[in-house]
Amino acid sequence: MPRSCVPPLVLHAPPLGALLRRYAAGTALTCEPVDEGLLNRGYRLRTTRGRYFLKHHFDPDTADPASIARQHRATERLADLGVPVAPPLPGRDGRTVAVVGGHAYALHPWIDGRHRHGAQLTPGQCGRLGALLGVVHASLEHVMRTAHGSRGRGPVPPPRGPEPAPARRTAPPEPAARAGAGAPVEPPTAAERTTPAERTPPGEAAVASASPEAADTFALIDDLLARVRRHRPADSFDELARHRLLERRTLLERHADRRPPHGGPVGWVHGDFHPFNLLYRGDAPAAIVDWDRLGVQPRAEEAVRAAAIFFVRPDGTLDLPKARQYARAYRHAAGATPSELAAAVHRVWWERLNDFWMLRWHYERGDTRADSQFPAASALVVWWTREYDAVCGTFAD
Repeated sequence: MPRSCVPPLVLHAPPLGALLRRYAAGTALTCEPVDEGLLNRGYRLRTTRGRYFLKHHFDPDTADPASIARQHRATERLADLGVPVAPPLPGRDGRTVAVVGGHAYALHPWIDGRHRHGAQLTPGQCGRLGALLGVVHASLEHVMRTAHGSRGRGPVPPPRGPEPAPARRTAPPEPAARAGAGAPVEPPTAAERTTPAERTPPGEAAVASASPEAADTFALIDDLLARVRRHRPADSFDELARHRLLERRTLLERHADRRPPHGGPVGWVHGDFHPFNLLYRGDAPAAIVDWDRLGVQPRAEEAVRAAAIFFVRPDGTLDLPKARQYARAYRHAAGATPSELAAAVHRVWWERLNDFWMLRWHYERGDTRADSQFPAASALVVWWTREYDAVCGTFAD
């Protein structure tokens, strides 16, 4: 019997026997939870045939089998273009989504690689990262239009994939191949910060939502301040939260007239591109993973959001020289204009100025997984406001 796949506080173990009978993947030897993530669950699976990544699409908003299958088809086509991805393995019936006991699963080859933050990348590698995301956007436009059309910006020729092309099957990995226990919590997408009733299902063609209203944010700040005051015993996190809430209210009062209009040109995007969804093998990207938020969104905004995660320093500043290398390469690969990136910087800045998801998790849910990220993330908003022109110049230069 394989060792238990049930991590602490998780009651659902994958039905390995029923699942593996659907694949030519042998018999399970070991099964270890490697990354619960914020939405879904993953397992490192070793069988008599090799090593695999078993993904349990657990969250109701990402578990629709038809949407998952569409994501799978997209990654298969991306792999054919040379984009580094890890397409799922087909079952004996040719399907890539296995539904067992009302739960959706997918089996992927295990990719040998490690996650790398911007501080671990050279300037040249930062450029390669931006080019990779640009190729992803251009490639998605091609493959999704070829499949069934999209609401992108116009005909896009088949892009040239980045080098090196990924291996569709990989050798047994090192234990650090995916984010495991202790990895920082992934920041949620805009869709994840809403309530389930407000969310657009992943994979559906969604356009950008309206920018946050300052009046709504002022009400949220007041509510969070009241929660901070009621929290007992008060601690250092409460002190920092109160300071940042009051500071943010002052900033928002000063800049309330700068609310941006709707987003710019839309296209198909990964939807959650950040260091913990990108695996490196050596100095080269090995696989972009977790395509649950594949959808139609303003493409340049994904580029800016990703940079704000990859290149943020512990003190809450951005490494602008590295971000500039990244942005130039992204614009070239995606065919994006400087003005498009500048507009995206403004929208993402406003989004950050009005966003308090980490505090809402802490005080409304009692979920502290993102607490360690709050100091840098909250400082970034203040620094970004002060250095607004420099940040815009970095992405538009």
